Amino acid sequence: MFRRLKDCHNVEDLRLLAKQRLPGPIFHYIDGAADDEVSYRRNTSAFDDCDLVPNVLAGVSEVDMSVTVMGQKLDMPVFCSPTALQRLFHHHGERGVARAAEKFGTMFGVSALGTVSLAEIGEMISTPKMFQFYFHKDRSINDAMVQRAKDAGFNTLALTVDTITGGNRERDLHTGFTSPPRLTLGSLISFGLHPVWALNYFFREAFELAELKDFVQQGSNVSVSIGDYFATMLDQSMDWSDAEALRAQWGGPFCLKGIMSVADAQKAVDIGADAIMVSNHGGRQLDGSRSPFDQIAEISDAVGDKIDVIMDGGIRRGTHVLKAIAAGAKACSGGRMYLYALAAAGQPGVERALLNLRTEIERDMKLLGVTKVSQLNREMLRYR
Repeated sequence: MFRRLKDCHNVEDLRLLAKQRLPGPIFHYIDGAADDEVSYRRNTSAFDDCDLVPNVLAGVSEVDMSVTVMGQKLDMPVFCSPTALQRLFHHHGERGVARAAEKFGTMFGVSALGTVSLAEIGEMISTPKMFQFYFHKDRSINDAMVQRAKDAGFNTLALTVDTITGGNRERDLHTGFTSPPRLTLGSLISFGLHPVWALNYFFREAFELAELKDFVQQGSNVSVSIGDYFATMLDQSMDWSDAEALRAQWGGPFCLKGIMSVADAQKAVDIGADAIMVSNHGGRQLDGSRSPFDQIAEISDAVGDKIDVIMDGGIRRGTHVLKAIAAGAKACSGGRMYLYALAAAGQPGVERALLNLRTEIERDMKLLGVTKVSQLNREMLRYR
């Protein structure tokens, strides 16, 4: 079935349009996860085990879906989680996502493995910006990344803590996916079957990891899988003292991305973090790990009065966002929910994805009988 952007009414529609427009290895990099992809599927299916209990006659003509996270006001309770390699999926890349996020008044997370410079993003948008930080073995890289994010006016820094080594992403092994793509007979055939993508990739600005190219060749000029990059370039000795020192060096709102246990959430509070992103990296690291939604209630009960708890991953519907917030999250974030859209149609695609979600959240808040996000609570949930 040939799909068009105007026919995309949900994340799955955008996923199928992305699959139609991307070479196979690149689509499967976005779509895939670790091992048997059990955690990836559970990230979304977990919401099916929880039902909403609405109230009626609540006077819901006006709805305020804004939230404040890490001191940043967002016009909707979900934001674009940081993801790598965006200009590989569509030539708009981070520029398109940044402009779409600004249009909808929400936060844009930029990955250390991003393909547009922090300085350019900082000049481009005035809405909240998060820089996602990978802790490299080379401390000069770490210091430079912190300073560049400060200079670019980024509001928050998120240290990813669940990539101490690469996950076993078997789809990438089967397809031979690397960054940048290796030119093999198989990849060239796939590129030839997707000429619009190929023309944009080969004849527009050269693909590169914008902030890392000055320090390492891998990922920009030397092809490498993301799993191998994590395993070889990141510091496996990173511990809580390193996270605490990074928080002090940054000096602003600080978040740990990849927290999944109550014990670690409490340690995040102890080192002075402002927020945690409850996340299993989209199921791309430890397969068989719990879904973020399955963990959000107990983590929120333990630390929700001391730190902002963000639920990251698995979001496909507005009801998913509302269930997570009712269970205790301050806000939600996701990657694939907008990456499919970026791959499908660039900035207009991301705008479509955010519009779909915002429309669903507003409608579902009215159907639940709430006019403010703060009115969502555990009494509105029943677990099967």
